[in-house]
Amino acid sequence: MTRDATLPNSAPRPPEELEKLEAVWKTPSGLGFFKSVNNTNIGLLYIGTAILFFILAGILALIMRVQLSVPDNDLVSAGTYNQIFTMHGTVMMFLFAIPIVEAIAVYLLPNMLGARDLPFPRLSAYAFWCYAFGGLAFFCTLFWGLAPDGGWFMYPPLTGMKYSPGLNADFWLLGIGFIEISAIAGAIELIVGILFTRAPGMTLRRMPVYAWAMLVVGVMIVIAFPAVIAGTALLELERALNLPIFDPERGGDPIIWQHLFWFFGHPEVYIIFLPAAGMISTMIPTIAGNRLVGRRAIVVALVGVGIFSFGLWAHHMFTAGLGVIEMSLISAASMAVAIPTGIQVFGWIATLWSGRIRMNAPTLFMLGFMFIFVLGGLTGVMVAVIPFDWQVHDTYFIVAHLHYVLIGGMVFPVFAAIYYWIPLINGNTMSERLSKWTFWLLFGGFNISFFPMHITGLFGMPRRVYTYSSEMGWDALNMISTLGSFLFALGILLMIVDATRTLRRPTKDVGNPWNAATLEWLPSEDYGNRSIPIVTSDDPLWDQPTLSKEVAEGRHYLPNTVTGRRETISTSPVSARPTYLMILPGDSWLTVLGAFGTAGFFLLLTVKANVLATICGVIAIGSIIAWLWQSDQKVPMREADIGGGVTLPIGARGTASHSWWGTFIMLIVLFLIYCSFAYVYIHTSMRLQICPPPGASLPAWSWTLLSAALLLGGSALVWLSDRVSNKLTPWVLIVALACTAGAFGVDVYSWRLVDLDGTRDTWSASISILLGFQGIMLFVLLLAAPYLCVRAWRGMIVPENRATRDNIALIWHYVTLQGFAGFLVIRGLLLVME
Repeated sequence: MTRDATLPNSAPRPPEELEKLEAVWKTPSGLGFFKSVNNTNIGLLYIGTAILFFILAGILALIMRVQLSVPDNDLVSAGTYNQIFTMHGTVMMFLFAIPIVEAIAVYLLPNMLGARDLPFPRLSAYAFWCYAFGGLAFFCTLFWGLAPDGGWFMYPPLTGMKYSPGLNADFWLLGIGFIEISAIAGAIELIVGILFTRAPGMTLRRMPVYAWAMLVVGVMIVIAFPAVIAGTALLELERALNLPIFDPERGGDPIIWQHLFWFFGHPEVYIIFLPAAGMISTMIPTIAGNRLVGRRAIVVALVGVGIFSFGLWAHHMFTAGLGVIEMSLISAASMAVAIPTGIQVFGWIATLWSGRIRMNAPTLFMLGFMFIFVLGGLTGVMVAVIPFDWQVHDTYFIVAHLHYVLIGGMVFPVFAAIYYWIPLINGNTMSERLSKWTFWLLFGGFNISFFPMHITGLFGMPRRVYTYSSEMGWDALNMISTLGSFLFALGILLMIVDATRTLRRPTKDVGNPWNAATLEWLPSEDYGNRSIPIVTSDDPLWDQPTLSKEVAEGRHYLPNTVTGRRETISTSPVSARPTYLMILPGDSWLTVLGAFGTAGFFLLLTVKANVLATICGVIAIGSIIAWLWQSDQKVPMREADIGGGVTLPIGARGTASHSWWGTFIMLIVLFLIYCSFAYVYIHTSMRLQICPPPGASLPAWSWTLLSAALLLGGSALVWLSDRVSNKLTPWVLIVALACTAGAFGVDVYSWRLVDLDGTRDTWSASISILLGFQGIMLFVLLLAAPYLCVRAWRGMIVPENRATRDNIALIWHYVTLQGFAGFLVIRGLLLVME
């Protein structure tokens, strides 16, 4: 591949092509920078915002440590302390840990995969701005005494209206709920990007381990996060509408929240760890100057950790009254997950052992990571032993274990990544001399702060206490932990100073300062690489030594802009064979406006400003519709020459399209939310001695059959609309919409006939929620159908431009299947119970 005869373009490309490419991808200046959707710009904004939240949460931690440094301290009151520790945990988990790993992926992955950008750049921008607006507004509740105070896992009934009547819990439920939507949007972007935008020749086997890690994490987010979104919605519905989901007095069960929350919460630990592991697997071969030992085994281990993580969500529920068999299985899974994790650790050690280690800043932080994370893993095995867990549950031993796993398993690798990849920003590396001071302050401060907490916990100090008596004997240990936390904070401050100094230095050529093997070190600008490289090995920059020069000269694929718009090559998911030219949307204020409207809608609902919330909701919906309209425009040609005589179609239809798969993954998320609601119905029904409970009954079968027929009719008409002319399409869709809306109307009317009252008991409430979710999906169709009709009337639905039609049809068929799932769950469970 290094000889001219084998390259798509045998000679360097003319400079006018590069000028046109630069003009199309140019980042706006001044305030216009904030409308940018380029992955590099959004990634940097994302990383900076996540680090800001890390600092803010760290300041809260220091206040907590000062409060606990001496007994009977009155620095803060009990109520204020509850808000501080709740915000510390919430910000670290929801506003730092998940966002930082997605942010680094948004920044790194396109160049690492050899793509110009991710496939949905406006979705990435929207996800970031939702996170930034919502996160900052959520944090500011602390200054008004409205911050949540029920712990970062918000267990009911303590967070119900009876014990938390203020708005504090509502800010957590609505604020965090929609921030998780931002995380899911990022996951969809990453999954589709990794599968569809890899450089030609970068098969799944050749894909960087970091990309594998992010692919696994993206799938995990899609599966895990719907449960917490459903849980927060249920608790907010209980608080706002008096639906008794978790109220035992009306048939509810607080354990429902624990299952939903920890189905998200424990996989989240591995969602945080796996990207860090992927970074380590990418950096260690460079540091050791040696190929990654056991590469395939490490990739398999990444997948294994992802699978195991869903088998141990009740790891935190050993004291919740589960059965012996259930606890034993979860205990076994908690221990078994150490096997694929150990495979990765031994692979890293073997790579270092067989190479020649360069002792620099990234190396120090990677070694510190392995030491701390292994200790955290050992205590994890300890708390997987049920009798031991019973003794240390809700003590400071768990606090120590949690921080050893999370800070050791994620923060230290992220710091290593910052030192390793910061030259990509302006070509400058951070100070090696200062990095040693930073590392030892962080490593020493961390262990001084958190290792004594193991002992404090074994001595009986419970979590979430704001003070204690001197006679308990915890004084010295708490003072040591406090001193260690300030050493850690000093290390963070020194690192920030070093990073700021580095970023303020004049820009220079990035080059390849570490002699790395992965593609992100190719010469790149706003448009990514000058041309999209052909990959022939696992370590392309080592095995193709002239690749950087060839790419910079435009001698690989797509050295210019064919259509005058932003483009990248779509490749097949497994073999990375070029399939079509992907048109990417450009910069827009609509993503910022849509995110602002979304944040305003949720946060204003919290304070009951319903009129303003509605206005913000309309702004959000209007902005999203406008950006989708702009993103799906006619293209000036059907085929494009990407170099070397290779011609690709522009865009794709159906399952060959990246937008179809993005929609499909979004529907999986919605289905899993629906499954979480269905779980509430099943759990409640199985606990009842008589089901339906006294005073409740099911509608007649005739109503169910009529609703089913209307749903099928709506889907059939949508299918038919694809086979008639554009002039007839809108009329067919209008009838289809009437059928689907009629089905929902029949459902609501039939349940009203049997006097369904969602506030009476949990069984009725669970059915009301299932109906309500179907209503939300109908509302989506009420927006999508007119949108599609307008496009059809304007002649914008043609064979080569079908993304809108295909995606809306997919959503429509999903709504039909969701309706049938509701019939099956409600009717089928009762038939089985009879």
